[in-house]
Parts: sequence; structure tokens; C-alpha cells
Amino acid sequence: MSEARSGAGTSAPTVLRMILGRRLQDMRQSAGASLADAASALRVTSLTIRRLEKAEVALKPLYVEKLLETYGAGQQEIDEFVALAEQANKPGWWHAYRDVLPSWFTAYVSLETSARTLRTYEPQYVTGLLQTHAYARAVLSGGFPNGSDEEVERRVNLRLRRQTLLDREDAPTLWVVMEEAVLHRSVGGPEVMREQIDRLLEVSELDHVSIDILPFAVGAHIGACAPFTYFRFEEPELPDIVYSEILSASMYLDERADVVAHLEAHNRMSLLTSSRASKALLNRMRKEYS
Repeated sequence: MSEARSGAGTSAPTVLRMILGRRLQDMRQSAGASLADAASALRVTSLTIRRLEKAEVALKPLYVEKLLETYGAGQQEIDEFVALAEQANKPGWWHAYRDVLPSWFTAYVSLETSARTLRTYEPQYVTGLLQTHAYARAVLSGGFPNGSDEEVERRVNLRLRRQTLLDREDAPTLWVVMEEAVLHRSVGGPEVMREQIDRLLEVSELDHVSIDILPFAVGAHIGACAPFTYFRFEEPELPDIVYSEILSASMYLDERADVVAHLEAHNRMSLLTSSRASKALLNRMRKEYS
């Protein structure tokens, strides 16, 4: 599902829409129908069917109903699937922030909200899910220098809203690997950094959060590149997905070779440090900001 930042002309998929798209593909293949057969039933192109199955467009209930009839589904299954399709087309809570949420990042928030496991690598900043209000404001002010105070605050509120997933009863596992350079980058000044480090020390005590900090002493390593996030889901229809970005582009990757390469990099980086060493480094850096 590789997607560049531009993404013009497509709506970012919710996780439920991605799941239903996969189910449509499985049902078509189980029925022995080709893309051309499905397209003929709807009087559309094969590309339209492919985009439905890839969750690149909304699931129109009439399209879904006709496809399932073509695949030989019973009426109860059709009714249940159509109800789910209507639910999948509803905007997520993040839609309220569409004025400050780039279209290419909407899919990320949906994936983040639904994932059971998140692994991130951050070479520059504390990951967004663990940022304090003051730290987030300083980062976003620097990242959007032409934004108004109101716009920056909206972006901060969105970031803090995303963090509530860590407080859920079914909170995902979050495993963060970040460079020591993150702690030396004085974002917002000493007071902001002390507060941010306190936050990291606090959440590192949670059973579902792990924080590994790579000290400068490890030297060159496999992951010294762009930041990335790895997502794993409970739903069998969804593959593991990796999100990565650079200054001018971002990608969502689900090809096995790409995902395995990032997962292996995260594993290798985590072996270069330990939880105990990371906490010691956090405490030492906190003193430096006192």
C-alpha cells in the first residue's frame, strides 16, 4: 500500500476499510472471479475493483452489495458486510483536525489507533506518542514556522489526543528506540527538556512501553537513517506495515521484504543497549538540564 505524501485524489483509508477490502479480495478469489468479472458486474473498470480491494477509495454500499451477490454470498452476510462498509466510511475522531492534519498522515493515525504493537526508531526527536505539551509545541513551532499560534496549538492538541491510546485498557505495546542525540537537542530549553525526560522515565515504568536509547558510543549501526514506525495488528487480514518519511516524502510499506528489513533493524538496534543503561542515560541527561 505504498503511498507518497501527495496522495491527491484518494481518501486515506481507515483500518476497518482496509480489512473489508482484503475480505472482498479473498471472497472474489474464493468464488473464482477475476478482476474483470467483478468489474463487469459493476460496469466499472478492473482498476476500480483493485482500488476497492486496496482500500484506496470508499466502499460504496451498492457496489459492495452487488459484488457479494456476484460472489455467491447469502443475504445475511451481505447485510452484515454492508453495515460494516457504512461504518468504515465514517470519519475517525481525527477528522475534526483535518484543517491541520495532512492528508498523507491521516492513514498513519488510523493505523496507530488500531495497532496492537508499535515499534519506532527516532534519530531526531522524542516520538510523538511520548511528547509533553511544551516539547510538542516547541517541535511543531519549529516544523511549521509560518503557522499561526492557533494552528500550532491545534497540532499540539492532535498529538496529545493521539497519546490517549496508551491509557486504554487494551493499550498497544510501544517499543521506542531513539538516539542519544535526541536528548542533547535542547528543544524548548532546559526546563522543557527536564519535563520531557521526566515523562520518559515515568512511561518507561509501564509494562506496555519500552524505551531504548542508543548512546553515541555504539558508533555506526544498521538503523542510522530516517525515522520509521512498524505496525502489527490482531486482524489476520492486515499485514504488518511500516511507515517511513523524509523531508519531502513518506511511504507506507507492506511488502514482506521491506517490513522484515525494518523489523530486523529495530531488533538489532535494541540489542545495542538495555533498559537499565537507557534509564541511567536519561537520569544523567536530566541532571545536565538542572
